[in-house]
Amino acid sequence: MRVLIAEQDHANYARLLGEAAPDLEVLTSGDSAELARQAPDCPVWLGQPDLLASLLRQGHKPQWMQSTWAGITPLLADGLPRDYRLTRAVGIFGQVMAEYMLTYMLGHERDVLSRLVSQVERRWDDRPGRTLEGRRVLIVGTGDIGQQVAEFLMPFGVTLYGVASSAREQAPFVEVAGLDQLPRLVGEADYVLNLLPDTPATHDLYDAALFKCFRSSALFINAGRGVAVVDADLVEALKQGHLAGAVIDVCRQEPLPQRHPFWTAWGLLLTGHSSAPTSPAAMVRLFVGNAQAYAAGQGLRGEVDFARGY
Repeated sequence: MRVLIAEQDHANYARLLGEAAPDLEVLTSGDSAELARQAPDCPVWLGQPDLLASLLRQGHKPQWMQSTWAGITPLLADGLPRDYRLTRAVGIFGQVMAEYMLTYMLGHERDVLSRLVSQVERRWDDRPGRTLEGRRVLIVGTGDIGQQVAEFLMPFGVTLYGVASSAREQAPFVEVAGLDQLPRLVGEADYVLNLLPDTPATHDLYDAALFKCFRSSALFINAGRGVAVVDADLVEALKQGHLAGAVIDVCRQEPLPQRHPFWTAWGLLLTGHSSAPTSPAAMVRLFVGNAQAYAAGQGLRGEVDFARGY
């Protein structure tokens, strides 16, 4: 099987793939023109969606493509072909995303940022710390990553609620409701963790009306997609005290423009799309398993339904 790697870290991926599956023939390059020259000879592509989308725009197409990102938005652009098999990265982000969420949830409970301000002001800050035990956590997007985040949060004694495309029973959640129940559930949550994919149904979901439903003590963390949030509405909601704070990892435009209001919004922390970086070693393990299944004519982990967009 001949595999084309289109990745910023392409040399490392090629090395890891060569060690894990020496029977595969690997082609790669850091030069876009060379990638385009190699693409027609490779039925299987592995790489990041933005680079792979560029190859599709040039008229090349694989039989099967493995994305190294959980999100595949660049590959869903108008005019790009969809008559090939596409798999996205699944099963490799759960722990690192849970660690990200826990970092800022615990920081919120322990007033880490305000204590830093107290230190800068040389003001003794002896407020007692709080705990996650008993907190109500709403995970919006209970797919692969959301499920794993929930399982990592369980030992902290939180009560878990979820929102998915449709209501269902799903352990360890007390309830997983459909998107229509989001206003009710955010009004009951201490933490709202957005992990929704980019689909037409998730655009502008967090708007002024929804932020008014939040608890004034709640923390909103968005590590899903930037298009889910109406930026100006979040800034105004923070200003009006509709929620206690926000941690924003993903934005509509990245890097964030210098004049964007998120830079100076009170109670908002930017984390620069750092929540869940792809581990090349874990990604290669996933790809090798899928390559074996592909060769055997079996189902692939993370296969995308183009109609749903994920």
